[in-house]
Amino acid sequence: MEISATIKSSFGSHEIAVHTNESVKEMHISPKPDGFGSSINGGELLLLSLATCFCNDIYREAQKRNLTLSGVEVVVKGGFGGEGEPGSDFTYTVNVTADAPKAAIDELIRYTDNIAEIHNTLRQGLAITLVR
Repeated sequence: MEISATIKSSFGSHEIAVHTNESVKEMHISPKPDGFGSSINGGELLLLSLATCFCNDIYREAQKRNLTLSGVEVVVKGGFGGEGEPGSDFTYTVNVTADAPKAAIDELIRYTDNIAEIHNTLRQGLAITLVR
């Protein structure tokens, strides 16, 4: 699976598209009030990526176990310092609503934490290379 994200930004315009293989989805994020760049920062999007990954994965894994979830809430928190400093102290909490035994839900959450792809990518570290 190949995934990419594209931003085209100019004064008052902020176009975003994400691609997974041949599937293209456009997203709307407003430009900053001054007209340039995104009104949402990269740290916010990174934490949203973690929350989204876990949320999607737990529904997928629940379906494999024939568990019906009626709701999932994922809250991801992290800190960022000054310009150029990496984020730190990333934590997240999960609340799952389901008609299933607590032990089954707890196991599902633990398992999903172990296999969530974005989480594992960040936990292992990765090289990010500028190609010009």
